[in-house]
Amino acid sequence: MNWRLWVYLQTTPLFWLTATLAAFLVADALSKRANRHPLVNPVLIAVALVAALLKLSGTPYKTYFEGAQFVHFLLGPATVALGVPLYKNFALVRKNLAPMAAALVVGAVVAIVSAVAVAKLGHAPREALISMAPKSVTAGVAMAVSEKLGGLPALTAVLVILTGVIGAMVVTPLMNALGVRDYAARGFAAGLASHGIGTARAFTVDPVAGVFAGVAMGLNAVVTPALVPLILPWLIG
Repeated sequence: MNWRLWVYLQTTPLFWLTATLAAFLVADALSKRANRHPLVNPVLIAVALVAALLKLSGTPYKTYFEGAQFVHFLLGPATVALGVPLYKNFALVRKNLAPMAAALVVGAVVAIVSAVAVAKLGHAPREALISMAPKSVTAGVAMAVSEKLGGLPALTAVLVILTGVIGAMVVTPLMNALGVRDYAARGFAAGLASHGIGTARAFTVDPVAGVFAGVAMGLNAVVTPALVPLILPWLIG
């Protein structure tokens, strides 16, 4: 009887929506208990929990996404909502426009070149190189760029998530080790290198860091799609 109930539940979109939210709540609770330590990343934990459940239940991704798409839909409104703290701190943002513009271009170029160059040294195929180039922008934009240039959007999505999680985990200890105390600079670096996941991490550290991370994430989503087609031919021929 229990097995029949499970078979029914796993095909219900509401079940996978609930499972996704429950996984994140558990992950967030663990992060709080660890005093928001960067290595206890709630996104990474939630992904691991959901992936384990899908693997153990033998549920295909398509079935899972029928429920998870409701969370996916909220990515748009959540991104737009970043405009609220931006508006509240607009004077501070305006004061830093020049250094932000320079950091944006340099950071975007370094993110593209370093990722593709390292993968090329490992003799990755052309499709993988293309897929890796936009990995530092938000998933929707990165997948669109990858598909248009002949990459693999699914691989790009995985790389985007990995980039975001790793960035969120290392940004605080790295900035502390480098002696960077300016939360505007710390946040901008996090948003530029690790998009939404890095931005979420920045908001948990400091509101100003979160604002500048959101600005960097938004600007990079405009700059990187323009730079990738220009840089890729030079990198991979």
